Amino acid sequence: MKILLTGGTGYIGSHTAVELIKAGHEVEILDNLFNSKITVLDDIEAIAGVKPKFYEVDLLDKEGLDAVFAEGQYDLVMHFAGLKAVGESVEKPLKYYENNIGGTVNLLECMKKYGVKKIVFSSSATVYGNQDGVKLSEEMPVGVGITNPYGQTKFMIEQILKDLVVSDPEFEVAILRYFNPVGAHESGLIGEDPNDIPNNLMPIIMKVATGEIPELSIYGDDYDTPDGTGMRDFVHVVDLAKGHVATMGGLRPGVVVYNLGTGKATSVMEMVKMFEAESGKELPYKIVARRAGDLAKIYADPSKAENELGWKAEHTIEDAMRDTIKYLNHVRG
Repeated sequence: MKILLTGGTGYIGSHTAVELIKAGHEVEILDNLFNSKITVLDDIEAIAGVKPKFYEVDLLDKEGLDAVFAEGQYDLVMHFAGLKAVGESVEKPLKYYENNIGGTVNLLECMKKYGVKKIVFSSSATVYGNQDGVKLSEEMPVGVGITNPYGQTKFMIEQILKDLVVSDPEFEVAILRYFNPVGAHESGLIGEDPNDIPNNLMPIIMKVATGEIPELSIYGDDYDTPDGTGMRDFVHVVDLAKGHVATMGGLRPGVVVYNLGTGKATSVMEMVKMFEAESGKELPYKIVARRAGDLAKIYADPSKAENELGWKAEHTIEDAMRDTIKYLNHVRG
């Protein structure tokens, strides 16, 4: 298939590009490079043997987007593009609503115009809201208790996709709810290295390890967990990428929803200790106040993806740490 990846030079998009190319698909990438680097295209080529065609276009640029679709003749779109810093979304909600929702509407309008009716959407476990300490399954309610505009945009886009299918039943939509992506490609060539101040745990750990950030802030150590720190379902980014390839086999007219996670929760402190063990470096950290809206324990029920797609996370947290360190050494020389 010929596939367009929006946000394809980003963290998850670049790893998915590699897996799609390995699976024999033709990949083209659209990205505004707001939070990624053009050199990722060379790294994808070094790993997969093919350099994807690239369009530097913003989804808010309707004319530029139309030109891409007029030329592309795609079979399917994988939609990764979007702003994703939770804290920034609280400070700048209008920016997030305009970019994430407006950009997606522009994309879907182009898809309709050019008859591209297959889409895999990069959603998030944040849509489950404030359901704490339970294994989250796709049948559970979503949209209640979401604590930030970033999560709201993911929920709203899910609803937009469902409404689109009602209006045009030929659309085949897969919504993938990610838990916490970590790790890097085993080659060490691609990984997570955001241009802005990182929001996720692993890139912050990386910047602390290199001295770019003086110490790691751990938000609360008084949760009802074994060591008091919050627990999350950390899934290796390569497993996540393979989940996208597997999802293509599950597409059918209508909407399907899958969790992509491991089904296990690991604490922030466990992540710190595992990174120290793999790197041989001690990470300076301090315990600070809890963040508003943070939950004690969030983890996936990934059984639906396993039963329907044959997909299951295979990498361990130790694999993620090892690959992250390899990537860290690559980007920092």
